Amino acid sequence: MSETHKYRETDKMSDLICDNYSLLMVMSRFGLSLGFGDKSVKDVCEAQGVDYRTFLAVANFISREPYAYSNGNTDDFSLPALMDYLKRAHTYFLDFNLPAIRRKLIEAIDCSGANDVAFLILKFYDEYVKEVRRHMEYENEAVFTYVDGVLRGHLSEDYDIATFASHHNQIDLKLKELKNIIIKYYPEKGNNNLLNAVLFDIFNCEQDLASHCQVEDYLFVPAVAQMERRLRNEQ
Repeated sequence: MSETHKYRETDKMSDLICDNYSLLMVMSRFGLSLGFGDKSVKDVCEAQGVDYRTFLAVANFISREPYAYSNGNTDDFSLPALMDYLKRAHTYFLDFNLPAIRRKLIEAIDCSGANDVAFLILKFYDEYVKEVRRHMEYENEAVFTYVDGVLRGHLSEDYDIATFASHHNQIDLKLKELKNIIIKYYPEKGNNNLLNAVLFDIFNCEQDLASHCQVEDYLFVPAVAQMERRLRNEQ
């Protein structure tokens, strides 16, 4: 682990969370549970069967610290562990976060049928969720299946990770449009706490999705490309 990294394996896990609460999401997606007392990052990860190098790679990346993994060096972290993290992130977005935001939206806006802006907001959101689902299910079914093969030593003649990277679109962009519709065009009526709360959730989700895509682009894709090069050289 480079000395330039903010977080290291000897740091207390509790100190990381208190320093940057967004790392709670990283912990969750690695399957790490709370209640670890004053244990170090390495001890917490090893006790729960998680590769601590990969956890730290993502934690430092998410925290925007000086970063030494820009070449996706798989000697610095575990590609299977990173792929498991990405799969858990997909489950979080599709099965928990996005449905929770929809429920809050319905509670916050007037969906009686007379409010055209409310109908537009909900329709726009549902279309967006469909797009995210298509994006993530393609990665789950096609990309991760391909990478499982690479990890077993199999290369494909008609597909590689560069093909995926060239078509990897950012899935947070439509949330910006949704925020603008709500902020600029939804009329304020009475107590606005619910609407402001769901807007806050949408801002957080947008940031979380952008960060997720960056992990894929700057950690996952280069690591797979390195594995492909090694296999080609061996063959």
